[in-house]
Amino acid sequence: MIHSIASASARPVSRTLATCTAAAFAVLLASPVMAQQPAPAKPAAKPAAPAAKPAAPGAAPAPVAQAPAEQPTLIYSPWTKFCLKGQEANAKQVCFTGKDGRLEDGRPIVAAVVIEPEGADKKLLRVTLPLGMQVPPGTRVIIDQGQPATGPYVICFTNGCMADYEVNPDIIGRLKKGQSLAVQAINGNGQPVSLTLPLSDFAKAYDGPPTDPKVFEETQKKLQDELQKKAEEARQKLQGQQPGKTQ
Repeated sequence: MIHSIASASARPVSRTLATCTAAAFAVLLASPVMAQQPAPAKPAAKPAAPAAKPAAPGAAPAPVAQAPAEQPTLIYSPWTKFCLKGQEANAKQVCFTGKDGRLEDGRPIVAAVVIEPEGADKKLLRVTLPLGMQVPPGTRVIIDQGQPATGPYVICFTNGCMADYEVNPDIIGRLKKGQSLAVQAINGNGQPVSLTLPLSDFAKAYDGPPTDPKVFEETQKKLQDELQKKAEEARQKLQGQQPGKTQ
């Protein structure tokens, strides 16, 4: 089972990892402009609620378990692995394996990344959702049809708010063999949101060598250009369909 980060002592480490995550996945979690000018980390709008334990069999579902709204059509990046070191003298390597889903206009909607600090006993699954979600209910994640787990938001950047889940080898194995990772929350209108990230290429990325960030950035730039082209084509098509417009 995925366990939420509960101890207060873990929060400073979580904030440090949040900064590392933003640096490693600036392209994954933000638009190109945000990637060039990252905003400093700031705490969530409200104090994070105590971490909730995974729901027990037969227990009533968490608020985010309500019938989720239909998922928007998303364009996904591949699962990609990076390994980075900080600038400190004795800095240890941290590896990130992550994926995101965007709308056709390029706006990031959901992201997930497994964070593995070198020599650390704990690994984290960090999920990111857009700003504007209700803070107190927190988030919920489900691998395929498995048991759901809940966790509070721990930090927000300009590109979204993040929630952390502690993962063990069993969970990593389930991610490798799984088909989908559902990330759920409650939006500002009180409506449940459920967003799914495919897991089909997770194992290959996780077990493979880290990607050169420059190569990945070039790939993402091509994807962004394609998304902008599609958005422009859709805009022109819509204008052509408006009354008084000629084809």
